[in-house]
Amino acid sequence: MQLDSHQQSASARLTLVFAAACGLIVANLYYAQPLVAPISHALGIAPGLAGLVVTLTQVGYGLGLILIVPLADILENRKLVLCLVAACTAALVAAAFAPSAPVFLAAAMAIGLSAVSVQVLVPFAAHLAPDAMRGRAVGNVMSGLLLGIMLARPASSFIASLWGWHAVFGVSSAIMVLVGLALARMLPERVPAHSMDYGAVLASMWHLLRTVPALRRRGAYHACLFGAFSLFWTTVPLLLAGPAFQLGQRGIALFALAGVAGAVAAPIAGLDPVGANITSTIA
Repeated sequence: MQLDSHQQSASARLTLVFAAACGLIVANLYYAQPLVAPISHALGIAPGLAGLVVTLTQVGYGLGLILIVPLADILENRKLVLCLVAACTAALVAAAFAPSAPVFLAAAMAIGLSAVSVQVLVPFAAHLAPDAMRGRAVGNVMSGLLLGIMLARPASSFIASLWGWHAVFGVSSAIMVLVGLALARMLPERVPAHSMDYGAVLASMWHLLRTVPALRRRGAYHACLFGAFSLFWTTVPLLLAGPAFQLGQRGIALFALAGVAGAVAAPIAGLDPVGANITSTIA
């Protein structure tokens, strides 16, 4: 089906909004990674527990994937996304002004829980895109998400070098307000086509895991990859800031820019199915 220029332009604008929103929201999961040392020092977190600054955000995200994302098959999607963005904004404000370690760690977990809105936005974008542009739209949205992941660490390090780590979460909360306003204006309502109850939706995920070997295999691959990724970016900033390298936040920001290469490598690795399998095996 041929699309007129107006339809193409409207779809492209909406895709751009989705891509920007996904990148800015998912970045909240990674802002704290290069800031473990200053946050733990400021809040009196023992060195052995400093990893909780990052870990609890990822734990919250994992719980959100299991418990919140399935609500997209039950609840009206626009309202769900806007509620999650509002919750993320509140959690970021709490992190920015946290007076103690327990408050910050609770806020960090809430940031992870609410950041799962990106996993509602991606299929939302696929649903709204015309058939002829669906693949391109999803690819562009995923590119925005990936760039958000890769740029979050250098951005947070650079902001912290200028105004301190509190400013990172304060600036992000202001950005989330703008994201929420843009989504409230641009997103149409989307009511799920079927009506399953919450328990049935959760049970269906377990059924898929049991009956689809490729899902189990890919899940295992990515669990290992993400574990290695998180471990690396949690510990490396501590090492770089330590006596061996004595880098400040700007130096750590420059080091973190190397991770942006992943945004370039990902589409190249995915061009050929055989190449993608080889790349996955090597990784």
